[in-house]
Amino acid sequence: MSGPQEPLIEVDRLAAAHDHADPPTVLDVRWRLVGAPGRDDYRVGHLPGAVFVDLDTALCGAPGAGGRHPLPDPAALQAALRAAGVRADHPVVVYDGGDGMAAARAWWTLRWAGHRSVRVLHGGYPAWVAAGLPVSTDTPSPPPGDVVVRPGGLPVLDAGQAATLAAMDDAVLLDVRTAPRYRGEMEPIDTVAGHVPGAVNLPAGEYVGPDGRFPAAHVLSERFAAAGVTGARSVGAYCGSGVTAAQAVLALHLAGRTDAALYVGSWSNWVADPARPVAVGETPGR
Repeated sequence: MSGPQEPLIEVDRLAAAHDHADPPTVLDVRWRLVGAPGRDDYRVGHLPGAVFVDLDTALCGAPGAGGRHPLPDPAALQAALRAAGVRADHPVVVYDGGDGMAAARAWWTLRWAGHRSVRVLHGGYPAWVAAGLPVSTDTPSPPPGDVVVRPGGLPVLDAGQAATLAAMDDAVLLDVRTAPRYRGEMEPIDTVAGHVPGAVNLPAGEYVGPDGRFPAAHVLSERFAAAGVTGARSVGAYCGSGVTAAQAVLALHLAGRTDAALYVGSWSNWVADPARPVAVGETPGR
């Protein structure tokens, strides 16, 4: 169960680990951009022993100029993780409602915080239910954890670094939003439509399915290579607010690019400063 080199865990392996004397800490991070909060889903049913952790309030900072899902305050994150029972060097498994985005952001946040042994349940809660495994409505009260948050476990980009990466010939900045948002034809959430000049569009649907499941590593490598992620070219990713892009970083890890950086503030941070340039159209627009 340990080690950062295996970011996914399948349902059968988690079910087997659940039967151990000291099972992994399981975090339910179900979340929606709009609609009922994930905690409501948790109350209806969750993996036995799983603790609910809210993406908006525990795993991210308050929305503002830094974006809609900025980095959390390290002390606040540490307190939230300890309250959920996360222990230093003890395996953690995170899962969401099936699309894999919130779980990927939770995976990324724990890795960024220095907790190396964390995995995403492949297929999320629906995969667990489909396997006929038990669910619970009990709310566990785990003993407080002792995890220590040490930021810097994964690379992060700010707006200036994202702009620099996008402008480099030996690097690629991936915009993983839908093509119409990238082209600037529509923007349902943020105040300005378009993309970071120089960024290359690779919509999330091209490397992960709607059920949150990833293809084989060689398939991922081919899809990222088609977007320019080749050889030793540096790579970063962004989306609207750093959630979907965290899933892109997870996919890049699966493809062997464990150096991939996340522009956490993403587009919601980029457009917070009206002085930053905006490109539109199908081309990167450097």
